[in-house]
Amino acid sequence: MAVESTPHLISTTVHPSMLASTTKSATLGTQSEEDMTGKASPVKVPDIDVERAACDASDGDRAAVERRIMRRIDLRMLPLLGLLYSLALIDRTNLGVARIAGMGEDLDLSVGARYSVVSCVYFIPYILLELPSNVFLRTFGTRNLLSFCVVAWGAVQLAMAFVPSWKYLALCRVLLGAFEAGFFPALVFIITTWYRRHEVQKRLAAFYLISILTGGFSAILAYGISQLAGRAGLNGWSWIFVIEGALTVVFGCVAWAFLPEFPDNNTFLNSEEKKFVLQRIEEDRGDSLPDAVTIWKVLHHMSDWKIWVYGIMFMCATIPAYAIGFFVTVILSGMGWNLELALLLSAPPYIFAAFSVFVFAWLSDHFRSRAFFLAVQTLLTLVGFIITGFGHQPGWRYFGLFLGNAGSAGCIPGILAYSSNNIVSHSKRAVTTAIIISLGGLGGIIATTIFRQEDFPRYIPGIIATISCQVLLLVLLGVLTLHFWYQNKAKRNTAQGSPGGRIDLLYTL
Repeated sequence: MAVESTPHLISTTVHPSMLASTTKSATLGTQSEEDMTGKASPVKVPDIDVERAACDASDGDRAAVERRIMRRIDLRMLPLLGLLYSLALIDRTNLGVARIAGMGEDLDLSVGARYSVVSCVYFIPYILLELPSNVFLRTFGTRNLLSFCVVAWGAVQLAMAFVPSWKYLALCRVLLGAFEAGFFPALVFIITTWYRRHEVQKRLAAFYLISILTGGFSAILAYGISQLAGRAGLNGWSWIFVIEGALTVVFGCVAWAFLPEFPDNNTFLNSEEKKFVLQRIEEDRGDSLPDAVTIWKVLHHMSDWKIWVYGIMFMCATIPAYAIGFFVTVILSGMGWNLELALLLSAPPYIFAAFSVFVFAWLSDHFRSRAFFLAVQTLLTLVGFIITGFGHQPGWRYFGLFLGNAGSAGCIPGILAYSSNNIVSHSKRAVTTAIIISLGGLGGIIATTIFRQEDFPRYIPGIIATISCQVLLLVLLGVLTLHFWYQNKAKRNTAQGSPGGRIDLLYTL
């Protein structure tokens, strides 16, 4: 796959009236940046001088300053966001262990399709509320909105411990989906505004792999908590929701003081460091500061077909990820292992996935190539599910879970990085991120419905559907990348025939 090294996605011009000033005003003239009247909205960048921001240092010292600032940003953002997203995944997927721990029997979840209904109703508000939440993120403030979401879904988890019937459990799952809806897209939106295009996948992978590792041990943790059955008159499955919900509420309250804002209004960097960060983003893609969000602009962004292709690709990637998250213990039990051993064996595939995700993210950023490494990880997922579904020996089928989990987990930050690299403006970034992750929620609904109880222990229909989605992902990836390649080729040909010979519009491939 071709590797693009030219950093600019857009045409950047300097207003004539500002030539005598050190203040740079970039006019973003791409279609996504124009308002509905066709007039481009200029984004004014503060008076930023890189040498001054680096304290008049040499190039070598400037690199050291840059490393120090970026390390500070990484440590402030990624561990906290990764931990909070881990709580979201735990609270979202602990239903399976709670079912095994007695909830299924107590609430009659085995009757008809009750368990599937309880599992998938979560995704309905999750899908519907992601876009409005991301659009209004700046209005409410990132710290306010995100900490509220964490505390609210933690409270819902606590309430799930005391539900008297499966209908109340389903209602709690709806509320859980509503409060978690704005969280993941907001994290991706925030992270992609802080880093240059070919730094972003490592950062997305870093915060995501924290959740992968935590998710690998969440089933074991939940099973251990369930052994408190009988304490304070509560069932074991109730204790799972009590303890994990209470931890979420506590972390949500504490996180309010430390959650990051966007680069232009953060409070943990001084003014010169802030200017330095904004300058890096402006040099990379020209959208260091936010543009105004209007309903017409949102609708305009939504008309871009590429967003929906990214979204369908993301949906295809989340289907195997959700399938493993929801059903790994059941799948392992179907291979002949008892419950305790199945829970222990569920962790190693996640440990391997965390390692794989970061290695592929580093390679993708280093070589500035997204599509090639996405294709490799999609093939890993496809091969893994073939082995798990159609292998004859339990050991080989277990090995397939390693490949399938690693590949699907790596595609999630990979697709998000691929899309964010080819987006300009905060408003389009907010819309694109929300739509992509919303369609990922649709993948969750599909995963909970194609792996049916009547197909236990092999789940062949679900395996075949998952494999088919990986083939679709590869096809869409090829179509989108080929489109970008032809667009870049056309721009190069145009530049060769122009007096300046400058290439302004290049997509990352």
